[in-house]
Amino acid sequence: MGDVLRLPGVAQGTPGEGVHQRSPAPVGDRQGPLVARHEALDEVRVGDRLRLRVPPGQRSCRHDHDSSRWGAIRFYGGEERAKVVETAVAAVGGSRVMPGVAAYGSAEARRWAEQARDAGCRAVMLLPPNAYRADERSVLAHYAAVAEAGVPVVAYNNPVDTKVDLVPELLAKLHAEGFVHAVKEFSGDVRRAYRIAELAPELDLLAGADDVLLELAVAGAKGWVAGYPNALPAASVRLYRAALAGDLDTAGRLYRRLHPLLRWDSRVEFVQAIKLSMDVVGRHGGPVRPPRVPLLPEQEAAVRTATEEAVAAGLA
Repeated sequence: MGDVLRLPGVAQGTPGEGVHQRSPAPVGDRQGPLVARHEALDEVRVGDRLRLRVPPGQRSCRHDHDSSRWGAIRFYGGEERAKVVETAVAAVGGSRVMPGVAAYGSAEARRWAEQARDAGCRAVMLLPPNAYRADERSVLAHYAAVAEAGVPVVAYNNPVDTKVDLVPELLAKLHAEGFVHAVKEFSGDVRRAYRIAELAPELDLLAGADDVLLELAVAGAKGWVAGYPNALPAASVRLYRAALAGDLDTAGRLYRRLHPLLRWDSRVEFVQAIKLSMDVVGRHGGPVRPPRVPLLPEQEAAVRTATEEAVAAGLA
């Protein structure tokens, strides 16, 4: 999924606060310079999709056209990658757009951070170096280089895919140096929330996967980098608000109803699942760009059934 917007839910105080929606890239309607018609990014729908997600007067969510999750932004060519950020900013404003700026080299990642800054974005999201298994010194140097762009950086910890783990001790060092202001935590280990709070109490923690939102909210997360608000925005925001308010009766009921869908966010097929749910509720998910492939029949049936049950329960 790509650039991120912030959905209504909390005031925008720091780059980490709020519901940060990873908005999946609409593809398949336009011819691209390097891709077939059915694979090309639809820039018109990018803007339309974001305006639909963030009506006037509401906070945005992180607009993240397939760039938040590891590797997806590299499906874009350079011109296409820049254009999607510019289109998102034009649609909803730079304060509501946090592009992923991951790249194989620090210099390239810094250039993408500079492009986002110049386009008007107020923050960017950055993976650690992942062309190889980087050591601590390399990670610190990488974030230092990108921080030179002068735009606040939200670190993204995804040791599942990158094999580089931003453990709490390393995050504390990154924050102490001023290189990062928040972290999207996708390790799945909710115990880390407490250690991060001890070592770097001013570092905002963002729940990085939909299926651990409640646990991390209870542990003090300030935000949620979310996938399923694309399909079920109102119910997702109600869940987030209840969780942060400590209303565990409300949050627990919503969480149990939504979890058959939320857990897809931690699976390899998360983009396909979210797009299918969007189609089911009439929000246009559409196809995925290769090398992703459609869901298997049994996977599609499971997602469709869970989505229809959520709709029947009034959660759409």
